[in-house]
Amino acid sequence: MAGIGVKLNNIYGKNTLTTDLIGIGYSTVVTIEPMLAVIGALTFMEYFLDFSSVDYTTRELFSCTVLYIFIFALLTASPFNSVLSRYMSDVIYEERYEDILPCYYVGLFLNIVFSAMVGIPFCIHESLVGKVDIIYVFTGYCGFMALVLAFYSMLYLSICKDYKKISFCFLLSMIVTVILGFLFVKGVHWSITYGMLLALTIGFWLIACLEFSMIRSYFRENSGRYRRVLQYFREYWPLVVTNFLYTLGLYIHNFVFWTTDLHMVVAKSFVCVQTYDMATCLAMFTNISASVIFISRVEMHFHDRYKAYSEAVTGGRGSDIEITKKRMFRLLAEELMSLARIQFIITLVIFLLCMIFLPRLGFGGMTMRIYPCLAAGYFILFLMYAEIIFLYYFNDLKGSVLTALSFCAGTLIGSVISTHFSEIWYGLGLVAGSFIGFTVAFHRIQWMEKHLDIHIFCNGHLLKTKKGKCPSPKVFDRYEEKQGAYEK
Repeated sequence: MAGIGVKLNNIYGKNTLTTDLIGIGYSTVVTIEPMLAVIGALTFMEYFLDFSSVDYTTRELFSCTVLYIFIFALLTASPFNSVLSRYMSDVIYEERYEDILPCYYVGLFLNIVFSAMVGIPFCIHESLVGKVDIIYVFTGYCGFMALVLAFYSMLYLSICKDYKKISFCFLLSMIVTVILGFLFVKGVHWSITYGMLLALTIGFWLIACLEFSMIRSYFRENSGRYRRVLQYFREYWPLVVTNFLYTLGLYIHNFVFWTTDLHMVVAKSFVCVQTYDMATCLAMFTNISASVIFISRVEMHFHDRYKAYSEAVTGGRGSDIEITKKRMFRLLAEELMSLARIQFIITLVIFLLCMIFLPRLGFGGMTMRIYPCLAAGYFILFLMYAEIIFLYYFNDLKGSVLTALSFCAGTLIGSVISTHFSEIWYGLGLVAGSFIGFTVAFHRIQWMEKHLDIHIFCNGHLLKTKKGKCPSPKVFDRYEEKQGAYEK
């Protein structure tokens, strides 16, 4: 993450109101701009192409298609990306840049196969049972696969600190998407929903192709060591579990409510609960700034303390190690408290604005009754994710798995229970799961502070372990040495 920190230090170092605003804007661009670009393109097309004039069933089919594309693209990519990110970081640290392309191709193959195993059966059901036009289904499937590849390629550009180019890819592609949407609907006179879906699919493929070309421009050599990448999945399987459970936990409360009487079935394939899903979206955007604040502050402050501790471990005295460790954990606690304090103020302001103005824009009823509890849940959730990142810093894979597992299980059980409550408590499952996960991670960080020396110095291996025939315990035989000398 060091790439953002250098830039932010230069911006904030001038200590003026203007530079503070510039710093906030820069942090936002490099973290959530891609998502905002996609949402902006969809909103623009829906407004100017008169999406509201389409009949209700067709509108819901389009909305559910886009919703499922995003949710399941994130879910199918989550098991692999964390391990591949770890492999990439190790390769870059060891300066074995020729091993990056094998990593990319192995991950690409795994993502395509796993996503196809999920997407193809669903599309067959949508076409045969739901009676949706095969061209529409195929276009939606292509959009799903394109977004999977776009999310996957973002991993490599992020590690290369090329956040600006990621933002540029999304912004350019969404501009092309809007232009194509107008061309397909106004020029070719296709239906509004299919024209928008095809334009969005082409935009996603453009993102994936641009990102692939950038990766190929960075890494030209290919060592052909593909098996080494697969070995990382066996060694770092806790990363697979953690990332998948965390991503699943983001949506599992939605899945629970999709099974209730509130659900709506579209084309006998798509299931959704409009009011709850919309409240979830609003709650997530209310707290999305937490990721911006966290990345900014970690880049600017904690990374330097962590680096100082690492340097003390590799070449410092015992007193240096102890001092840098205390300073690092003191700053960690300060950053968590600062993140909670700043985000609470931002969340409160946005929450009040939403409660005042959204009912005037047509958002009301059950959606606004569900929203407050979900907003509180996502507030705690993003704080929990910050703790998971800190656990990654200390290579505490067991702690990260326990955190993600407790979060996902707590959210699932809490959501099942909250379905029996009144509407204002529907989001209580997310609140409970996030709080449980936050508590587990917090105690794990405290445990790590007390046992960090053992974790660092006693869990390593001086010699690499491998399978094979055990060598002879005899190291030296002086008689054999003398006999060899006589023969010479």
